[in-house]
Amino acid sequence: MTLARRNLLRGGLSLGALTTLTGCDVSDGDAVQGALARVSRWNDRVQAALFRSGRLAPTFPEAMAVKDFRYNAWYGAEQAPRLDPADYRLLLSGKIADKRPWTVAALHALPQETQITRHVCVEGWSMIGKWTGTPLSAFLQRVGADTTAGYVGFACADGYYEGLDMATALHPQTLMAFRLHDELLPHKHGFPFKLRVPTKLGFKNPKFVTTIYVTDKEPRGYWPDRGYNWFSGL
Repeated sequence: MTLARRNLLRGGLSLGALTTLTGCDVSDGDAVQGALARVSRWNDRVQAALFRSGRLAPTFPEAMAVKDFRYNAWYGAEQAPRLDPADYRLLLSGKIADKRPWTVAALHALPQETQITRHVCVEGWSMIGKWTGTPLSAFLQRVGADTTAGYVGFACADGYYEGLDMATALHPQTLMAFRLHDELLPHKHGFPFKLRVPTKLGFKNPKFVTTIYVTDKEPRGYWPDRGYNWFSGL
């Protein structure tokens, strides 16, 4: 079952109701999938309209943070990229004034803060973690990003790609996470940094980020390209 279909059912619309609303014959697979895609896009627009930068995701006491944080990807942990800090460079492109690449040392020298928030996976599990890093908003300001643009996109060393609307990118809890439970971010969790977005579902939190770009065109997402909702807010 695709996420678009799951969200449709979660919202209370049955396939029969969808047929009534769209006039589709349920035997016409392409028509039904097209209708589901339209509902998914409508869901994205509604979530974006409801999003408020001042609304914070819940935070938790440190005692609730899980130290052995669950690994999650479409490949095994042994296949996770192992990026060499000596060679790594974070590349910047798009509507950013200062596009000089960033080393791991330069990233780690940025002012940092800690949050204890819940990661919510679309697969149905959740886990509380302690994350330390730099707010993405502060980094975007530092490199002269055009924050009037619509979106921020990310490309990753494992072939993953994702994007955020600018309002979410500037949300005070959206973090470039360099540490997990006070330790350097493990390779399997996205070294040298992953994006931590507690206002979004887990797949909107890319790991092994190698490129950040600012754009007015909605970036593609690895799982949205496979039927998941693009906005996917909590």
